[in-house]
Order: sequence, then C-alpha cells, then structure tokens
Amino acid sequence: MAGERRGRLPQVPEEAPAAQAQAGGDLIAGRLGAMPGGMKDMPFLPWLEANRQSLPLGLATAAAIVAIMLVLRWIGTRMVAADPACARWKGVIGRVLAKTGILFMVVTAVEIVLTYAGVPQRVQRISDIAFLVMACLQGAVWGRELILGVVSHRVGEQSDSTLANATTLIRVLVSVALFALAFIVILDNLGVNVTALVAGLGIGGIAIGLAAQGIFSDLFAALAILFDKPFRRGDTVRYGTTTGTVERIGLKTTRLRALTGEQVIMANTKLLENEIHNLADGSMRRQTITFSLLYRTPTDALAGLAELARPAVEAQRGCKLVRCLPVNLAASGIDCECVYDDKSKDPDTLARHKAAIITALLDALAGRGLALAYPTQTTYTAAPDGTLVMPWAPPAKPA
Repeated sequence: MAGERRGRLPQVPEEAPAAQAQAGGDLIAGRLGAMPGGMKDMPFLPWLEANRQSLPLGLATAAAIVAIMLVLRWIGTRMVAADPACARWKGVIGRVLAKTGILFMVVTAVEIVLTYAGVPQRVQRISDIAFLVMACLQGAVWGRELILGVVSHRVGEQSDSTLANATTLIRVLVSVALFALAFIVILDNLGVNVTALVAGLGIGGIAIGLAAQGIFSDLFAALAILFDKPFRRGDTVRYGTTTGTVERIGLKTTRLRALTGEQVIMANTKLLENEIHNLADGSMRRQTITFSLLYRTPTDALAGLAELARPAVEAQRGCKLVRCLPVNLAASGIDCECVYDDKSKDPDTLARHKAAIITALLDALAGRGLALAYPTQTTYTAAPDGTLVMPWAPPAKPA
C-alpha cells in the first residue's frame, strides 16, 4: 500500500487551471490598479487610443514652438556674426537669442506634449521639475548675455587690457549672482525652505563688501570711467594742479604722464571726486594775452586794437581772433586783453603759437607808437610860484 501510494501521481482537479488563470488575472489587474494617474487599467495602446485627438495637437504645438526657437537662435547667430562687438542694440538682442540651449527646447517640447496627454502624476511631476530646472538655468544664461551685451554696447570699440579684465570680472560676478538666484528659485519650487540660505548669503555678502570696501569702490570707479567715458586713453586732462596725458586706466588706479615728464598715479575713486577738465575733447582751445597801455594812448588807437592784433593772430595756422580791446582802468595803465581760439590740441604747439602772437603784437604796437605801461608811480611837484612842474618836458613851441 505504501509503495502504491508513493508511485501514484497526485490527482489535480479539473477546475484547477481555470482557477489559476483567474488568480493570475486578478494579480495583474491589482498591479495596474496600483498605478497612479490616468493609465490605471490602461495599457499603452489603449492609452494611445484614448489620446488620439489631444496627443497630435500637443505634438504639433511642441514642434511649432521648437521650430520658432530654432529659427530665433539662427537669427541671433547671424546678428552676432554681423555685429560681434554689440555696437548696436541688434547685436545685443542677437547675443541673447544665440544662447538658447537645445536641451531647454527638448524639455519644453516634452512638457507641452505631456500637458495635452493624460499621463501618470509621477511622470508629470518629473517633467515639471525638469522644465523648472531648465527654465531657471536658461533664464540665467539669457540674463548674463543681456548684461554683457549691454556692457559691450556701452563701452564701444575700446579694446585694451583694462576693458578685457573688466569684462571678465563682470562676467564672473554676473554669472555667480544669476546662477545663485536660479538655484534658490529651483530649491524654493521644490519645497525647500531657502530663508536661512538667503539670510546666510546676505550676511556673507555684507561681510565681504565691508572687508573689501576700498577695492570695490576703486573697481566700480574704473567701470564708471569705462562706461561713462569722461576721458579715454591718450586724452590730456587737468584736475587740481595736475595736467597730464592718460596712459592707462586700471581696475584700481589711473596713470597719467604729466607735462613735466613724471608719471602721476591716482586712485580711480579720488580721480572721479575731483573736477576733471578734458583738454582733448574740445574742438579748439581759447587763449588770452593781457597787456597794459599808457594812459596817454589816444582813444582812436584803443578802438583800433582789434584790427591791429588780427594779422598777428591769424598768421598762425588754426588761430582766429575773438576780440582785442581795453577791459580795465588800472593803477598804472589801461589793461587790455587779446582773446583768440587755437584749434591745436598739442601743448607745445599752443605755446609756440602764443609766443609768436605775442612777438607779432609787440611789433605791431611799436609800429603804431603805442607804449606799454609799467608799474610806476608819478610824483607831481610845484614851483615856488605855485605852478605845477610836470614830470615830462613840455612840448616844443613852433618856431
């Protein structure tokens, strides 16, 4: 009996296969029922059939937006190639458009398609997070390129080492600020409490600013000189008692070559605090020559001083007489001034022209018999009979 029991196979009821199939179907249905979102109890093909109207619309919209962004990027690239220095606003806009990333376009297209299609909540959440991250990073890139484009537009066609260093420094500062802001926005949208992070960054920024206050003040003064352009390299400027030619505009100091030959180094902040005269920015230089004539000078001779001085002034190239006339009755004589404009900007040429005009004016005055007044004092005495004794000889009586 024991052998027979060991040799026999167990008898399977006929309804067992149907029960197992039913149990397997219940298990699959339970797993599908556990799926979140609109794909519950819905395989891929039925889901595709359910979204056959909205899905093509989403794909068409995504393709159209990606195509528009690609065209704008191509246009921006052409604008940058035509105006790499951003001398016009068209170059600034093209610089921004040319930095549109391909990954941002792809993520945007996926987000648009999933908006039109009924997808699980988890997939939609992942897509939203990806789009948020890429949008923040792309916005930081656009903002950086916009600021750098505006800087290049304001600076113009200057191409010295100072401008390159300033542009590099601005690029680093702007990149750090914008990407830090994008990182904070991403964390805030992900549900992270960024209050402590923002407070820490603010306190750290204040501490760094106070520690490097002098360096940052000179740095921003250098940027103000580069952008506002009160003077350029090679200009002759005068501030206070110093006159010199600008040789180099640094990030902290500006170096000038004085007319006497030495190099003058000034901190940018101190330089901008003074009143600056840009002698190279005018179309002409106004010069004044003052002299005094004797009180015995005839009035008609005083009235003709302009015609007397005109040949002396206009004999020099680029010089034009403005006026020459008496201006004051002084203690020792009649003060006069000769004012003229000189188109030359070179200090040595200005000095040579002025010396030549003074020499020619003295010759013209001597030719008219007009004497210059000296700071003298005249004493009048009286004769015993009370008549005045004049300090000069009386005119000769005609024979």
